[in-house]
Amino acid sequence: MIYHLFEYLQEIGCDFPGIGLVKYITFRAMMAIMTALAVALYFGPKIIRKLQKLQIGEEIRDLGLEGQMAKKGTPTMGGIIILLSILIPALLFADLTNVYVILLIVTTLWLGFIGFKDDSIKVFKKNKEGLKGKYKIIGQVTLGLIVGLVLCLNSHVTIREKRSAEKGNSIKAATELSGEVTVGIDESTSTPYMEGKSTITTIPFVKNNQFDYSWFSPFTGKAGEIAGWIIYIIVAIFVVTAVSNGTNLTDGLDGLATGVSAIVGTAIGVLAYLSGNFIYASYLNIIYIPYTGEVVIYMAAFIGALIGFLWFNTFPAQVFMGDTGSLPLGGIIAVAALIIRKELLLPILCGIFFVESLSVIIQTTYFKYTKRKYGEGRRVFKMSPLHHHFQKSGIPALIQSPARPIPEAKIVVRFWIIAILLCIMTIITLKIR
Repeated sequence: MIYHLFEYLQEIGCDFPGIGLVKYITFRAMMAIMTALAVALYFGPKIIRKLQKLQIGEEIRDLGLEGQMAKKGTPTMGGIIILLSILIPALLFADLTNVYVILLIVTTLWLGFIGFKDDSIKVFKKNKEGLKGKYKIIGQVTLGLIVGLVLCLNSHVTIREKRSAEKGNSIKAATELSGEVTVGIDESTSTPYMEGKSTITTIPFVKNNQFDYSWFSPFTGKAGEIAGWIIYIIVAIFVVTAVSNGTNLTDGLDGLATGVSAIVGTAIGVLAYLSGNFIYASYLNIIYIPYTGEVVIYMAAFIGALIGFLWFNTFPAQVFMGDTGSLPLGGIIAVAALIIRKELLLPILCGIFFVESLSVIIQTTYFKYTKRKYGEGRRVFKMSPLHHHFQKSGIPALIQSPARPIPEAKIVVRFWIIAILLCIMTIITLKIR
C-alpha cells in the first residue's frame, strides 16, 4: 500500500526527499524485513498470551524423548504470528498488482487456512489426527493446480532470453499457446532479446543450466507444446504438495523448521533477485524472468517473520507454529521456486525437508515389508522423522549411530548448519556446469 501510495504521489507531481526510494527493490526488501520482525515481536507476546488464555496447548504423545513431556501445554497455532508478520509488510511494500505477489498471498492464505483447520480439530475437538490426510492433499493439489495454470496461462508470466536462433525458436514455439513473442533491445545492456512464454526451467550441472519440460512430450508441434505445459502443471502440483508436507514433517523440534525455512527463504530471495535482474541473469547465464523482483520483497517479509517468530520458538519454545505455520512455509518456498524457475534445485536447497520426508517413507515401507515377511516390523531408524532418530537410544534398528541421544538444541543447530551449506551449494550450482 505504501508502494502504491508513493507511486500515486509521484504521478500527481508530489516531490519530497525520499519519495523515489520505494522504486528500489533493495530498499523495500530491507523495510519488509524490519517491518516483519517488528510485527512478530510486537504481536507475538499478545498472541501467545491469548493462546494460553484459550488453553490452546499442544497435546504431546509420550515417545520416550528427553524433555518431551515438559512441552505439554505449550501454546500451538503460533503460525498466526508468522502469517501476520508476512502479510502486513507484503501488503505495505510489495506491488499488489504483480501476479507473482498475488500468487504468494493466495498460497499463504490458502495453506494457512488448511493448517488452521487442522490445528483447530486437534485442539478444540481433541482429535490427535486433525484434519484427514486426504483433505490436506486435496487442498495442496488444488493450490498446485491453480499455481501451474496461472504460470501457464497468465500473459504477464514470461521469460526473456538473449536473442539467438535456437532460443528464439524455443520461446516462439512455446508462446504460440498464449501470447506473442516480444523482440527488443535491453536499454541497460544494449542486448537483443526475445520475450515470451516457455516451459524452460533451471537444472544444475549441465552446460546451459536449462531444461525444457516439453522434451518429455511424445508429440511435436502444438500438441507437443500443450503436453509440455501439462507436464509442467503436474510438476507444480507435486512440488507444492511435497515441499509443504516436508516442512510439516520437519516441524518437530524447537526452532528447527523455523530456522531451516528462514535459511531456504534467504537463498530463494537471492535467486529471485538474480533472476529478476537482466544484467546479473545475463552474466550468470540464467533465465531472466521480468517482474520477479517483487518476489524478493515477499521473501524478505518471509525471512523477517521467521526471525521474529524464532525469538519465541527457539529452545525451550514458548509457542509452536503448528500446521498453521508449517504448511504455508513450505508452500511459499515451493511457489516462489516455481515462479523463478528453480524448482529442480529444491532437492538440494530443501535437502533437510527432503531427507526428513524420505526417512518417513523408508521407515514406513521397511516396517510394513518386514512385518509381512517376518511377522514383526523392523526399523531402519530408531524413530522417524529423522530428527527424532538422534534423540533416541536403546531401540533395535538397522542404524544405531549415534549410540547416545543428542540434546535437542544441538540437533537443531546442526541441522541449521547443514541447511546453510545446502543453501551455498544451491547458489554455487549456477556456475558449476
